[in-house]
Amino acid sequence: MTFELLFGIGLIAIGAFSSGSFSIPFGKTRNWAWENYWLIYSLFAYVIVPVVACYVFCPGFLNVLSGVPAQTLGWIFLLGIIYGICNLTFGLSLRYLGLSLGFSLSLGLMMILGTIIPPAIDGRLNILLQQSGGTMLIAGLLIAAVGIVLSGYAGYRKDKGAGPEANPELNFGKGLVLVFFVGITGASQALGIEQGTGISSALVASGIDPLFQTLPVFFVLFGGSFWATAIWCLFLSKKNNNLKVFVKTKDIAVSSNYLYCGLAGFLWFVNFIFYGMGKSRMGEFSFTAWGILMSLTIVFATLWGLYRGEWKATDTKTKAWMYAGLVVLVAASFIIGMSGGE
Repeated sequence: MTFELLFGIGLIAIGAFSSGSFSIPFGKTRNWAWENYWLIYSLFAYVIVPVVACYVFCPGFLNVLSGVPAQTLGWIFLLGIIYGICNLTFGLSLRYLGLSLGFSLSLGLMMILGTIIPPAIDGRLNILLQQSGGTMLIAGLLIAAVGIVLSGYAGYRKDKGAGPEANPELNFGKGLVLVFFVGITGASQALGIEQGTGISSALVASGIDPLFQTLPVFFVLFGGSFWATAIWCLFLSKKNNNLKVFVKTKDIAVSSNYLYCGLAGFLWFVNFIFYGMGKSRMGEFSFTAWGILMSLTIVFATLWGLYRGEWKATDTKTKAWMYAGLVVLVAASFIIGMSGGE
């Protein structure tokens, strides 16, 4: 493994930690329904933080984007809308499967499809499969799938063993259908990033540091995600008579809710700043970065669950399954990362 690959994996790991941590501030919000805090979080994650990041790290990015064909920008924006719908559906999968199982299965399917579909379309996957790195990539994805199954099984045992405290809405059948929908539509995010390769090249040619060449692609992609999210969250807020809580809530200052939602949005997008930096170090087959990100995000999200006591009442055997899944996912991340350098 070259230093560049190792450095890239390290940067992506930092992003995965941020991604696995973004939901923690939601626990501090008060008197807001899901549609309230998700809308404000999305405003920061999809719009405010990306715009600030682009102006700080990619000055002149709007001039570069103005020279990009409208069809390319429209396609990336549309993929962002699809990802926004995916993210909204993701919450339902957690509702029916529980946090651990829903998170593992949804992100696991996103990882596999998001790693394979974009390079299959542009031809890079076929090139890699003709080299030794192709075998390593397939092995890494299969190993990651094993890790996902182990993590998912541990999550299933944990939720099943919750007894009277178990969520009465748990429904494995409905949850599994939603997981497949989330996994398929979630791959649109990886596809949108890869469709922005031309934009990234133009930015580097204009003098932008290659480490930040992906940021304006995120700006376009997540603009579409916010559009889809805002429509749904505002609809729910009006339907549930929750619009007024954006300016006033009982017992607490509404500004604290904005602060925590803004922090969640910041943590979520910082993930993509580091992901973009790491991806820029992955060479010709940089699409392997997606598999690393998704695998390690599952790892860090599970570790946060441990820290917050979600596994406290779980038996030793279930925890052993969970730890085994984490070890396998970490190993798979390195194998997937090394495949692009073979």
